[in-house]
Amino acid sequence: MAFESKKLINNPNGYLVHICVLMSSGYPVKEIVVFTFRGREYYKCIAYTVDDTESIKCSKRGMGGACRIKYRGTDAMHHSELEEECPKLAESNTKHPYESQGQEHDVVTEFIEGLVETYPGLQYLDGFPEVKVVLRADALGPKYDKVAVISGGGSGHEPAHAGFVGDGMLTAAICGDVFASPPVASILAGIRAVTGPMGCLLIVKNYTGDRLNFGLAAEEAKSEGYKVEMVIVGDDCALPPQRGITGRRGLAGTILVHKNHNLLLGFFRSDVFRLFMARRLLLLCLYSSVAMTDWVFRLSSPVSVGSSDEIAGAAAASGLSLSDVTAEARHACGIVGTMGVALSVCTLPGQPKSDRLGPGKMELGLGIHGEPGAIVADIQPVDLVVSHVLNRILSPETDYVPIKRGSRVVLMINGLGATPVMELMIAAGKAVPILQLEHGLAVARVYTGSFMTSLDMAGFSISIMKAEQAILQRLDAPTKAPHWPVGVDGDHPPAKIPVPVPPSRSTKSDEVVLSRPQQLNQQGRALDVAIEAATLAIINLKDSLNDWDSKVGDGDCGSTMSRGATAIQEDLKNYPLNDAAETINEIGSSIRRVMGGTSGIIYDIFCKAAYAKLKPNNESDITPMQWADAFEAAIGAVMLYGGAAAGYRTMLDALIPASAVLRERLANGDHPLEAFLISSDAAMAGAESTKQMDAQAGRSTYVSADILTSVPDPGAMAAASWYRAAAVALKDKFNASS
Repeated sequence: MAFESKKLINNPNGYLVHICVLMSSGYPVKEIVVFTFRGREYYKCIAYTVDDTESIKCSKRGMGGACRIKYRGTDAMHHSELEEECPKLAESNTKHPYESQGQEHDVVTEFIEGLVETYPGLQYLDGFPEVKVVLRADALGPKYDKVAVISGGGSGHEPAHAGFVGDGMLTAAICGDVFASPPVASILAGIRAVTGPMGCLLIVKNYTGDRLNFGLAAEEAKSEGYKVEMVIVGDDCALPPQRGITGRRGLAGTILVHKNHNLLLGFFRSDVFRLFMARRLLLLCLYSSVAMTDWVFRLSSPVSVGSSDEIAGAAAASGLSLSDVTAEARHACGIVGTMGVALSVCTLPGQPKSDRLGPGKMELGLGIHGEPGAIVADIQPVDLVVSHVLNRILSPETDYVPIKRGSRVVLMINGLGATPVMELMIAAGKAVPILQLEHGLAVARVYTGSFMTSLDMAGFSISIMKAEQAILQRLDAPTKAPHWPVGVDGDHPPAKIPVPVPPSRSTKSDEVVLSRPQQLNQQGRALDVAIEAATLAIINLKDSLNDWDSKVGDGDCGSTMSRGATAIQEDLKNYPLNDAAETINEIGSSIRRVMGGTSGIIYDIFCKAAYAKLKPNNESDITPMQWADAFEAAIGAVMLYGGAAAGYRTMLDALIPASAVLRERLANGDHPLEAFLISSDAAMAGAESTKQMDAQAGRSTYVSADILTSVPDPGAMAAASWYRAAAVALKDKFNASS
């Protein structure tokens, strides 16, 4: 057996594709497609049936059971080798598609490739698999004229840190393998790639491997002539403060440090800030003895950062120095605290799912690498969990963060990887009032989402940062980092506003709208009679409707319709019967209150559409043709929103023919009561005709044709029955000859 080279393709997209066919008598033909993209080789194994009628994709590199075949040109290769190196997909108890051992490089490098393909402002260094560095496309090399800000660490915490590379946040992110510190060579490559004459600041989470590797890279870079500073972030509040030389772990608060100091740099250098300072200094000149020439000198001269509590000046055109940026970053590290709670332990690629944290248990302070936390407890309601976490972060005994009552704070709710957005928002909604009421703090900003995860860990962490005014300005400053949240800056308006009142209700009191008139006019009496008769007919038909529906649906049509009819009867004493439009509207409200399912919403739509058609004429008696127009509009709305039509075996098969006959009879000059009665015959005939129809809507579509032919559609029969009952009652009460 041997590979036979079949095709060599160079295309303009950068792919080099080499297709090799394994020739073997008596075996299915095997193909290995080898292609090179951006310096990396990819392999795909395809197995064909003997007659070439069906192909089975073995898998693609990087997926579970991936082919690990190295391209061997036309060298001989035994079939057993092929089967061994390109295994079939098998069931596994792992949680990730990277099931094979030793594919950690693939996980991270392919994540980086996807990130860069998604966001055009990002690039990566061509050094896979050893060098995994994401950097800004506009901040390369020695010409970069700002302080470069670099962070990173082990992967598995995405979007941290690569997702926060962008103008206004990180200049570069160094990615290690999953939960492994990046190698020194990778860190050093990142420093060289983005550091200009202003130098660079390394922001490092407080883990031993990160500190040592970033520290060694920093010293090596200094020996090469680069200006480098390093800041360690340790915001963990779960474990006792005294941790020996290890210190507190770096958690999600690191992201706030990223945003803080780097945006300070951009803010000070911006035209907006210079204009702001110009206006402030102009006001000072107007109210003091400062000469105008001195003011001009101040505007054009370099400025520096003063105390950590306020901004005393502005930056020069070249921006803040490395020492100033470092000082601000260290200050931000000292005013942020984080604690997490996990409902599950994360699963590493290629490893079985851990059962260390059993069902119904949660772990407070579980580390982002799965390391044990402070305590394991039974799962508690979210408000109790949030309250406990906040008490721990803000505890005056441990004094993790210098936040006192009356302070303003920034709140970050961070998902740990497998927590739905809904649950994160619930946690945020619980945290804000607890901070306000129990701790006396003003919440200035809330950031909710996944910022620093732990693969597929279920749970969240809470970070609290003291919100000094300068901090808020930096957090609010714009950034192009793809995973920083947008739309969260600025002061909050009141969370709740009143529910809008319909225009018709805003000009009338509830007493007028919802009260039955003491004296009914002829139209009011007619509505009273028709409504009473129609609802009584539905209530009496309840059992028959349920029986029919049990054969073609879920058996509750009669019960549902009867609830609506009963509610209408109870509310009839409050209907404004002399106002036809408002009466129809109130019928819809009664239905909405008690009728669930599809039928309830359909009848509510029916009433609302009729009301909209009648409302312009509610100052006078409604003419028979206007009633016919409203009836037709109501049917049209049901067809529009429900999607059904004539012949679909629904209530429309009773109402559509009734509407057509009513309009025809009125146009021919028939007495309105006579036209109504004749149209009710058409409604009954239409309902009976549904026995011969195939269902096109509702649960009846799942029922066999044999069963459908034995019963009419319950919804159609209900509609025909109330329509017929109203027509007969009006005919009997107001005889055409009277």
